[in-house]
Amino acid sequence: MEHILVERDGRVATVTLNRPEVMNALNRQMYAELEQAFRELHRDPETWCIVLTGAGRAFCSGDDVKQIMLGEQRDETVTRLREVKPRPTPAAAAVLECDKPVIAAVNGAAVGWGMDLTLFADIRIASEQARFGELFIRRGLVADLGGLWRLPQVVGPSKAAELLFTGDVISAQEALDIGLVSRVVPHEELLPTAMALAKKIASNPPIAMRYMKEGLRRSRHATMAEMGEFIGNALAYLFTTEDHREGALSFVERREPVFHGR
Repeated sequence: MEHILVERDGRVATVTLNRPEVMNALNRQMYAELEQAFRELHRDPETWCIVLTGAGRAFCSGDDVKQIMLGEQRDETVTRLREVKPRPTPAAAAVLECDKPVIAAVNGAAVGWGMDLTLFADIRIASEQARFGELFIRRGLVADLGGLWRLPQVVGPSKAAELLFTGDVISAQEALDIGLVSRVVPHEELLPTAMALAKKIASNPPIAMRYMKEGLRRSRHATMAEMGEFIGNALAYLFTTEDHREGALSFVERREPVFHGR
């Protein structure tokens, strides 16, 4: 891949948006590569957690305006959106459907689809230099699933409406204040902090982690009865796994567990 870097450190994979010369703006190729990277990591049994970040001074400045909105790639986008039953943006679906925990390490500007991309992650950690903005309204457009579906769940409908209707860009501190991110750290500590958290998450049993993440997904729209059914079925299966037995034995034997994903 040309515009997406994938690196591995044990069970943690780092996905880096890599068009720093244009603040990691997305063109069609980069969208396709982002989808490919997350589909492959979703299937990779050796990847237990993912860190998503940007190269250079930005996380992602959204769509490449010259190519996607004003250039020849505009026609490709319009054609896809005019299908009888338009589908979610494939790259968005790939990140949202990935069953590995995803941490967005937001190193700079995350605006437009870049902000939406942070919202597809499970956890967001921001550098003090990070900025967030749903700029779609300023381009005469609506947000993707990040802004119109995930943002109200994360910050509440009123604050989401304010951000979406104004297109305002907010600081990392305001993002923390409204619950958009869980931590703000000095810039030089961003990746070490994200990696430490990713490795902590990746030390846990991956089968249970997949069910935990799926349970959070379902909780956004399921009834109490539906959640109860999901939890019961999940526990019925998880009680049969080797990792559950290892977790219980390690507690009794007063040692750290070693999980194998079985």
